[in-house]
Amino acid sequence: MSLRLSTVILPYRRWHEGARSAWMRAEELGFHAAYTYDHLSWRSFRDGPWFGAIPTLTAAAAVTERLRLGTLVTSPNFRHPVQLAKELISLDDISGGRVTLGIGAGGTGFDATALGQEPWTPRERADRLAEFVPLLDRLLTEDSVSYEGHFYSAHEARNIPGCVQRPRLPFAVAATGPRGLKLAARHGQAWVTTGDPKLYETGTPEESRAAIRGQVEKLGKACAEIGRDAGTVEKTLLTGFTPDRGRPLESLDAFVDFAGRHQELGFDEIVIHWPIPDSDFAANEKVFEQIATEAVAQLS
Repeated sequence: MSLRLSTVILPYRRWHEGARSAWMRAEELGFHAAYTYDHLSWRSFRDGPWFGAIPTLTAAAAVTERLRLGTLVTSPNFRHPVQLAKELISLDDISGGRVTLGIGAGGTGFDATALGQEPWTPRERADRLAEFVPLLDRLLTEDSVSYEGHFYSAHEARNIPGCVQRPRLPFAVAATGPRGLKLAARHGQAWVTTGDPKLYETGTPEESRAAIRGQVEKLGKACAEIGRDAGTVEKTLLTGFTPDRGRPLESLDAFVDFAGRHQELGFDEIVIHWPIPDSDFAANEKVFEQIATEAVAQLS
């Protein structure tokens, strides 16, 4: 299978002041998918505009026809499986079955306290995700679900007619730890990584690739434990968080080299951020569009 190239369009612009045209342009450029972050606010964008993921994706579905759409990623920080399932089924219907749910444990950023709670520990985030994902799986595949868990409950939750995609829309599970990788192996149609965060500041590209290779191997072991072929789990790299930072977007050749090295590790999809001036995701727009239109052919 040839490598797929996708993008992330952060929801920081009003729909009619640049956001709409970006989603339409992503389809014109031939990206496999366009994702957005599912946060209430995020890092340096906290004191500026930031819009909701599901409404944004719904609007994007209305102005595109072929582009896959999704979150990278949704987390339990401010979501409940019952409410989320209803929104996802609606979005999958509106888009004609073009939705992928990226899902992960979340972190300790603004989302973690916006509802007034104390930030959860890493263990509690993992505990919640371990309950959240299987329940969401059921909610998206069964007409009626009742469940009583430690963190989440559902009482005769109805989700008729279900997803356009059968048996449900695909999950892309973001994980690097053993519990998350087990969830990816059991419930994920895809697995997502950003690399090893401990290497972001002081690591080298070579160390990063070695760490990612180790993550791929651990995913393979998690699949083997349940008798699943690891090759049936698509592997997605969300770029911008490895020691390379923005260097792969400096030129077409730089990106082809970067993507090719990660394709050799088994990745099926590389995701790059839509350029945002004066931010960590600043990039030359002409180079970005050249990468979008020419890189995949060079990597085939």
